[in-house]
Amino acid sequence: MPQPEVIAMNVGNTRTQIGHISEGALSTAVRIPNTDLAKIVQHVVGETKRLGNLPAIVIAAVHEEIGANITSALRDQLAAEVYQVGNDLPVPIGQSLDRETLTGVDRLLNAAAAYDQLKQACVVVDAGTAVTVDFVDGEGTFHGGAIAPGAHMQLETLSQHASALPEIKWRKPDDEPFGRSTAEAMLQGVYYGIRGLVRVTVERYAEHYQAYPLVIATGGDGQLLFDQDDFVDRVIPDLTLQGIAVAVRHALAADEHEHEEH
Repeated sequence: MPQPEVIAMNVGNTRTQIGHISEGALSTAVRIPNTDLAKIVQHVVGETKRLGNLPAIVIAAVHEEIGANITSALRDQLAAEVYQVGNDLPVPIGQSLDRETLTGVDRLLNAAAAYDQLKQACVVVDAGTAVTVDFVDGEGTFHGGAIAPGAHMQLETLSQHASALPEIKWRKPDDEPFGRSTAEAMLQGVYYGIRGLVRVTVERYAEHYQAYPLVIATGGDGQLLFDQDDFVDRVIPDLTLQGIAVAVRHALAADEHEHEEH
């Protein structure tokens, strides 16, 4: 059964990722700030023209208000249906959490994509506006994890609540053991603080699980934080979009199975 062309959208707290899924695989991806709604819509409209036929549009939104604005604008511009992950499209991952527990759709999609690729226990670290460290067991069940402020948020908080600390842009600190200026000390604290958080949290998961899981990093800051970290096995920048591809594939398979039964 041929798979449809899909434009996948991951609406985060600060940026929207947009990718093209062809034959079940993610081929291209861009990130656009959520403050530029017109550019987001323009990019999707341009992709539909480039593809020739109107593709399916699938959106996963952590920031629900911006997700709703994007959905409304796309329906006006394209007269197309926009499918929502979680409402129209389930995430193919088991959960050990209570049904009343609300978990961000991005965390579930990351877990689904990681397990789909690895087929074994793993920890998914998503480093963006927030840093999440989530555990998936060897049966493909999502157990939850830890959430902490991301790098940008930490730096902003330091400058806003400590009068002697300046506003600085987030970047990788100098390769020295000591921060030799206030700005470098702040960068050192945030950079190694996040990496330390991941190590301690993964060690706790491994102790509980009685086995050491693979560690996958993703998110806007995943490459900067973990590219040189031998504790992290893989950095996959577009893991959430790959999770949407997995969700689409599973939904199509379920529809085909239901059709065969009837």
